[in-house]
Amino acid sequence: MTAPATSPDSEPAPAATDVVVPEQELVKKARHGDLAAYDQLVQRYQERIYRTLYHMTSNHEDANDLAQEAFIKGFQALKSFKGGSSFYTWVYRIAVNKTLNFLKQRKNRSHMSLNDLDFNTENNPDLVALVSDKTPRRDAALSELQEKLNEAMLTLSEIHRLVVTLHDVQGLSHEEIAKIMDCNVGTVRSRLFYARQQLQGRLAGYLK
Repeated sequence: MTAPATSPDSEPAPAATDVVVPEQELVKKARHGDLAAYDQLVQRYQERIYRTLYHMTSNHEDANDLAQEAFIKGFQALKSFKGGSSFYTWVYRIAVNKTLNFLKQRKNRSHMSLNDLDFNTENNPDLVALVSDKTPRRDAALSELQEKLNEAMLTLSEIHRLVVTLHDVQGLSHEEIAKIMDCNVGTVRSRLFYARQQLQGRLAGYLK
């Protein structure tokens, strides 16, 4: 969008990046076919959605493609968006559902950082030692533990892997995850508890 011309004596117009347009206004414009407004929504949320999809697929190209497809589908289905949740939650759900379908067809590997998972590490001196930069044995031991974590993640179902990614990696609340996964908060908590129990069980030999 081209900024309006100003005279030499006039105040400079504020930069476009200085103005934060409310999400509801962008959605309203986009529903009427305003591509520029929708592009602002995409730019606002694409990085967060991409990160989630990358943790689910462990593949940059797949994550980029799925995120792009989700935003395209979101634009096509925008008139069905009722505003019961935020646009972000709504398009996030589209992206997650597309990725779950993708993972059912291709069993791609999902990598996570040890620091992403909540294993009450502050109460586990051995794990604290492993993730400490000052520990001499860190590199070899942490590399082996990371590999075991990746293997353990692969044993989880897509649903349980997703809830761990959304909560422990992306930092979403139980309520946000419930909207994205279209279930109640209690279900989110039970899935997260089950997934963590499974992961801790498979890593028991390393987390003693």
